[in-house]
Amino acid sequence: MNDGHLLPMKILKNYIVDSNSAGIRLQEYLIEQIDTIPSKKGIQKLIKRKNILVNNEASTTGYRVKEGDVVHWIESERPLPAVFQLPIPIIYEDEHLAVINKPAGIAVSGNQHRTIKNALPFNLTPSHLEGALRRPLPVHRLDGPTSGLLLVAKTSAASVHLSRQFQERSIKKEYLAVAMGKLSNTGTINNPLDNKEAITKYEVLQTVPSLRSNFLSSVRLLPETGRTHQLRRHLAGVGCPILGDALYGREGEVLKHKGLFLCAMALSFAHPISKQQMEVRMDPPSKFQKRMESEALRWQRYHGQ
Repeated sequence: MNDGHLLPMKILKNYIVDSNSAGIRLQEYLIEQIDTIPSKKGIQKLIKRKNILVNNEASTTGYRVKEGDVVHWIESERPLPAVFQLPIPIIYEDEHLAVINKPAGIAVSGNQHRTIKNALPFNLTPSHLEGALRRPLPVHRLDGPTSGLLLVAKTSAASVHLSRQFQERSIKKEYLAVAMGKLSNTGTINNPLDNKEAITKYEVLQTVPSLRSNFLSSVRLLPETGRTHQLRRHLAGVGCPILGDALYGREGEVLKHKGLFLCAMALSFAHPISKQQMEVRMDPPSKFQKRMESEALRWQRYHGQ
């Protein structure tokens, strides 16, 4: 033991190796002890990031523990970025996770200070459970211009379980968009993106005539895959780009200062601890219906109807 080594400020959990566990590898020992991180990969990351100390020293996955060894599970020593003091509506929160309403125009994460990730500590209550993260962590992405529901983990266990659900495509997401043009009432867009399978199911909720776009359509979108900009690229690919899309929309037809008309409306997932099926929904931004109504009214006035 090196008594001169200073431990980080927060120890999440202490373990003392008993005679029954002596001689097994550190990785296997921790899998038995930390039930909130169920995968070997998760345990390996803890050890490699030096979040595990044995007798106050960093160790390796292959170290064979000895009776009496003191194992500390600690928080990372890396300095945290400054908190971005942006109020964000909280739709749901418990000790394990939260669902927030991400505002449009702000990136979820990145190198800049002005991100949703840096704003989460300003809005969410820290978890008091074993394995609590230093700061809440978004477990999926929304494009910067997109608004709506974002799922956030507050513990290591929640992060692992929710990420696994995304990988297994068991988390269901629903979006609302205002698209330029007219689509069939229901359908599936399955054009590959970046040489990968990409599937989006849709349902048209309303279509109105438009002087600017011929038609505007309010569209419910159900992505079955999660490719980069999938919804925006799929709708643009069938000739109905999302209103306000400066990247994939039609040149000269992007509304100034109105933003992208795309919102994540609903999330369905299994709670990482209770396993209860949860469905979180929110109302669409008021600008969506207002735009549909104003475009229909302008068309009627122009045509004298």
